[in-house]
Amino acid sequence: MAGEARRRRLRALLKKAHLAPTDLTSFEQAFMHESAAREHRKDSNERLEFLGDAVVGLAAAGWLFEEHPKASEGWLTARKAAIVRDSALAATAMRLGFADLIELGSGLARAGGAENKTILADAFEAFVGALYRRYGEAKARRFVLEQHMALVDLSDEGVTDPKSLLQALAQQRYRKLPIYRDRSTGTPQEPHFVSEVVLKDRVLGSGAGRSKKLAQLQAASEALETLLARARKGKRNKT
Repeated sequence: MAGEARRRRLRALLKKAHLAPTDLTSFEQAFMHESAAREHRKDSNERLEFLGDAVVGLAAAGWLFEEHPKASEGWLTARKAAIVRDSALAATAMRLGFADLIELGSGLARAGGAENKTILADAFEAFVGALYRRYGEAKARRFVLEQHMALVDLSDEGVTDPKSLLQALAQQRYRKLPIYRDRSTGTPQEPHFVSEVVLKDRVLGSGAGRSKKLAQLQAASEALETLLARARKGKRNKT
């Protein structure tokens, strides 16, 4: 998208955030993918994405805490994961037209990178980071709430299964993916599987079931409880 057309779209985005657009430089940077930044020798959106990630997470946690005062930590964690996961952020970014705004390196652009979920999610977080820097936390949080969180399905059916939730939590806290160790202990007539989930060389949970999937789901659920218990213990030790 050409320069002036891009700026018109950026101004329209800022109006959605109830803001009067001024200097658009930082907002243009929010859509500068690292592949384009290398080609044009400009700053990428990575630092803004880092900042926006924290703002989105805080906005989600704060809203859930206030709106659901009786909810358990596990319930809140599941809903927060649903709000901040890449697929949800990418869906919002696509709806807002971010795919047309993202600047990519020539090779990635030809490969359709503007529709990549991770690239879209990163751009959304970078835009929120730019909002935070320019207009402050309250304005950035309002944009996240109105344009993203209000449209995320937080019902039991819409929230991710334990495996997906564990993956999101592990990436968020440890920047690592959980690994499943599976083995079959049954027979073709009576199948039985056992699964262990490992994170950073430690077994966090185990499960068993008539299928590998069921065993992994049970192991993931146990691992989630382990991580939540560890987090609660860490909070108590700090007080």
